[in-house]
Amino acid sequence: MPQQVRGVVARSKGAPVELVDIVVPDPGPGEAVVTVAACGVCHTDLTYREGGINDDFPFLLGHEAAGTVEAVGPGVTSVEPGDFVVLNWRAVCGQCRACKRGRPHLCFSTFNASQKMTLTDGTVLSPALGIGAFADKTLVHAGQCTKVDASADPAVVGLLGCGVMAGFGAAVNTGGVTRDDSIAVIGCGGVGAAAVMGARLAGARRIIAIDRDPRKLEWARALGATHTIDATSTDAVEAVKELTNGDGADVVVDAVGRPETWKQAFYARDLAGTVVLVGVPTPDMRLEMPLLDFFSHGGALKSSWYGDCLPERDFPTMVDLYQQGRLPLEKFVSERISLDGVEQAFETMHRGEVLRSVVVW
Repeated sequence: MPQQVRGVVARSKGAPVELVDIVVPDPGPGEAVVTVAACGVCHTDLTYREGGINDDFPFLLGHEAAGTVEAVGPGVTSVEPGDFVVLNWRAVCGQCRACKRGRPHLCFSTFNASQKMTLTDGTVLSPALGIGAFADKTLVHAGQCTKVDASADPAVVGLLGCGVMAGFGAAVNTGGVTRDDSIAVIGCGGVGAAAVMGARLAGARRIIAIDRDPRKLEWARALGATHTIDATSTDAVEAVKELTNGDGADVVVDAVGRPETWKQAFYARDLAGTVVLVGVPTPDMRLEMPLLDFFSHGGALKSSWYGDCLPERDFPTMVDLYQQGRLPLEKFVSERISLDGVEQAFETMHRGEVLRSVVVW
């Protein structure tokens, strides 16, 4: 039977979120119901509330989550009730042209649950990134459930579901950072800090963190940055070049996603270096640059969608590294809050006081 549980809903643009009763249907073919154990408060959730994604209100927010599979629908074999899982929003189809060419991280037809969760009056909810995990339970496609070590702290490993994976993957998967490389990361919130952490794990020789907030630069240094640049008082491009013998960094990650920061990334890289855009621009942003500058530089200009990850490959490996003490994911959990604290967490995030607030059950 359908279940009535609590969920955090954004009813209209800019309005404070509400904790209300929602209805979760029984899982249909290919679907799973997951009892949520923890869910991070990501900036993307705030963007949904502010109407920055689309206007399909009301939204059921939350997507950086871990929990336990309660029930599965017909045909599901990848997970079963009792499995501890991290939820992902890139359940690949295996059939599109990208998947068939061996590039499933670029899948053009990812899966979400077919059925809809609703308010108690029948109003259909739009789950954030197809997940909607600021709820006691949520309905997802079974491919969005990635089984990991059940002994891991859900408040920590759930963050792999979005921001941490995006930043880590931007450096390691998309940027291809490896031993002896230099990397600069512009913007050191959750995503940028994760890029710093990934570069450290990959063995980068010089890891340069750039931000305008001294607090975020401290977080980046704690996660492995070898140098920090305060962009409020220093020309970031010139500072990166000074730290790289005048050449620029091998990889520059733009974790902000603005024309100004992308230009900084472009000019702060080595001539044959790589620029990775992982910060998400808004639709109105435009970039104007001399075409000759593109022609005269080699290397690569890349965008990183979800850190070019494959959840079933990357999540278990990263959880294992965390369990071994080699990946300090726990440093991203700034505070643990209850489900009724999401609106306050948005305010805390806006003030830049946390890497992540995490709702725990």
